[in-house]
Amino acid sequence: MRHDAPLSASGTIRTTCPYCGVGCGVLATPDGSGGAAIAGDPNHPANRGRLCSKGSALGETLGLGSRVLHPLQRNASGGYDRVSWEVALAAVAAGLKEIMAEHGPDAIAFYLSGQLLTEDYYVANKLMKGFIGSPHVDTNSRLCMSSTVAGQRRVFGSDTVPGCYEDLDCANLIVLVGSNAAWCHPVLFRRIQQNRAERGAKVVIIDPRVTATAEDSDLVLALKPGSDSVLFAGLLVHLADHGLTDTTYLARHTTGFAETLANAREIASDLAGVAARTGLAPADIATFYELWASTPAVVTAWSQGVNQSAQGTDKVAAILHCHLATARIGRPGCGPFSLTGQPNAMGGREVGGLANMLAAHMGYSPAEIDRVGRFWQAPNMARHEGLKAVAMLDAVAEKRIKALWVMATNPAVSLPRADHALAAMKALDLFIVSENVLSNDTLRAEPGFILPAAAWGEKDGTVTNSERRISRQRAFLPLPGEVRPDWWIICEVARRLGFAKAFAYSGPSEIYAEHATLSAFENEGSRDFDIGAHSILDRRAYDALLPVQWPVPAGSPGGTARLFTAGGFFTRDRRASLKPLATPALASAVSEEYPLLLNTGRVRDHWHTMTRTGLSPRLSAHIVEPSVCLNPADAARYGLADGGFARVETSHGAVILKVALDPGVQEGSLFAPIHWSAETASDARIGAAVQPLCDPQSGQPEMKATPSRIAPVTYAARGFMLSRDPVALPAGSWWVSVAVEGGQGRLFATDAMPEDLMVHCRATFGEDGLVEMLDRKAGIYRCAATRDGKLIAALFTGPADRAPLWDTVRLAFADPDHAPENRLALLSGRRLDGAADPGPIVCACFGVGLNAIRSAFESGAAVTSEDIGRELRAGTNCGSCLPEIRRIAGNRNREAAA
Repeated sequence: MRHDAPLSASGTIRTTCPYCGVGCGVLATPDGSGGAAIAGDPNHPANRGRLCSKGSALGETLGLGSRVLHPLQRNASGGYDRVSWEVALAAVAAGLKEIMAEHGPDAIAFYLSGQLLTEDYYVANKLMKGFIGSPHVDTNSRLCMSSTVAGQRRVFGSDTVPGCYEDLDCANLIVLVGSNAAWCHPVLFRRIQQNRAERGAKVVIIDPRVTATAEDSDLVLALKPGSDSVLFAGLLVHLADHGLTDTTYLARHTTGFAETLANAREIASDLAGVAARTGLAPADIATFYELWASTPAVVTAWSQGVNQSAQGTDKVAAILHCHLATARIGRPGCGPFSLTGQPNAMGGREVGGLANMLAAHMGYSPAEIDRVGRFWQAPNMARHEGLKAVAMLDAVAEKRIKALWVMATNPAVSLPRADHALAAMKALDLFIVSENVLSNDTLRAEPGFILPAAAWGEKDGTVTNSERRISRQRAFLPLPGEVRPDWWIICEVARRLGFAKAFAYSGPSEIYAEHATLSAFENEGSRDFDIGAHSILDRRAYDALLPVQWPVPAGSPGGTARLFTAGGFFTRDRRASLKPLATPALASAVSEEYPLLLNTGRVRDHWHTMTRTGLSPRLSAHIVEPSVCLNPADAARYGLADGGFARVETSHGAVILKVALDPGVQEGSLFAPIHWSAETASDARIGAAVQPLCDPQSGQPEMKATPSRIAPVTYAARGFMLSRDPVALPAGSWWVSVAVEGGQGRLFATDAMPEDLMVHCRATFGEDGLVEMLDRKAGIYRCAATRDGKLIAALFTGPADRAPLWDTVRLAFADPDHAPENRLALLSGRRLDGAADPGPIVCACFGVGLNAIRSAFESGAAVTSEDIGRELRAGTNCGSCLPEIRRIAGNRNREAAA
């Protein structure tokens, strides 16, 4: 299949993955029944055919079971009525008109998402900032990438990523800062690993937490939380003191170097000072500085560990300063590189989806307001920057914002101080949510309208990945029910507000062409974002659009891989602007009351708030329960046991999580995942505990260092429930919901006695077809319920120190057609087919379990991770499980040696 052919004879569609900012190409082949076979696109330059575990499992997330399929309006009884689109759109428009008339446009806000396509983003931003006249448009990208945006705009004069993925292939040194790329960007990490294996590239990891990414590295710098800018200020001093700066480049293409260097000397005067402030050994710092200084081809890449900080903008700037000082920018194999978190975070930035941007990388200067207003022929241009995400929800709580429209995101889980955000949204005069699933905690804020939006597989438009590459996301499934694209919903509301002429698009190709035209409007090289060559694309050319890196100015034969090789920055004087950093200090000080720092982040196989990945049984099988990871020394200090439970509390909220001992977590720190919501767990919404402290320049919240405390929690028993349909557990139980083959699983812990659970199960399932086992003395109760000869549910519970065999019974539950005599075998916790239990999943791509990998090592069939790949395929796709396979191999070798 040619790469310029979006549709093959076999019905395969070329599209783009909806997860992280790598922007992998996907081949989707619909099966005619609402599903599709998914494979990586070997011709897409971002992934060359590879997909991570999440991308590989996309086919498991396409069902309609949890979908919003029709417009819904809240009724007087607190429920929802299905209404027509005409009724819903007219009511939304009338509500917005009323609030504008009474309170002015600044009383209205939109909260958007990196899950939207560029075309959706464009019309939302245009409607608000040009026609309603409110600047209050922000996005969940504020939570992940805004410090990079602020840092790049401060130094480069534009939100420009200078390099490309090919730099990871040809760099001789790759420095990963605050990035667990092995889990969060595994396709790119495989490219880094390949470079290391084939070309001998060195890899340095800078992160307070020693993660899976550190398994394949040459140097690990586990610095104190928040001290990144000290380390890079020290590097700048080292480069200057050893005569390694490029004085010609600095003189021709930068300003402010002398002041910035003097500031760096104040922050990091010598090696001993850097060591004291970062907690690193002086020898390790010296090794890093010498390696960075002596390697011409260096890529420094960063992600949330840098961005999600009250000093994130300074951290980004400190990295940029080092690359500019040595002219290691814009050339093959070298440059600063931001690893983007969401599929279209960059596309949203291009159209002005952030509150401090207007459109097409323009800001709020008078000239830019005038330019965009004339292009849009806008009657009511916003005249000042809007409120950023955290401040926006504060304004909602203070009643300054009366109407909020949330699109494709879940702020009731993802925002810091999430309970505050939830309560604020409940009190809105007008609350609208565009959503495609019901499993969204934000719907608990009782929106007046729920509008059914298209999901991945149904969307048609473009996204931009971390290397500025624009790709088409093409629909391969029909729109179900009354679902509509986000751009259509926005334009229909705009039409009812009286702006029909400006929003009369027949499809996304026309929106994209207008977006491209605006990017080139009165540009003449003064702005980085220019895709003027695409302004003439008709529908056919748009449908066949190849992945391309911007800028693509009019007349350009193709995209642009690298920028700033010879300067040409987008400041007023065309020079990069180096400015002193603020005095670095840990923004969140611990205290006697809250002696620990809570860090949050992602796990390997889940995404955001699990509204998509939570539907996949294989993605739910690696890390099943929300856990708090802490150093074994801290566990002993606070009386916590591995596999037990703990209450993590801050001044803003609390969660109860499983305990996981992890020597890679520093003493004095905790790590907890962001993914679990009130829909998927009883007490694990970590956003409710995170502080709202923000970087003063970027507005990005500090989600890596909230002062906290921890204490053990005990339950009398623990167990699991497997059922074809959702079943309630006894009140007061701790639980987590898990997707399993054939139904839903819930792992739980409870103080209910076995007899209480027996009564509960009999009342729930009835006694006909119920097979039970009760051991009062041992505190064990198990049951299996059948209906019409088919297994419909099973519950196992026992003492907290004797957890039942979840993995074994989960696999047996996948097949409901068991003979009656086999149900007793099920209650014993044995596989009914006599097959060996593969154990907990290690490789999600191919469903390979821990026991299968251990068996291969023990039998001698495998000695290395490469052998496991040949024997079991594990680790041969995205490679995110390779660090775990290597640990298993190492443990096996140590056991054999002992």
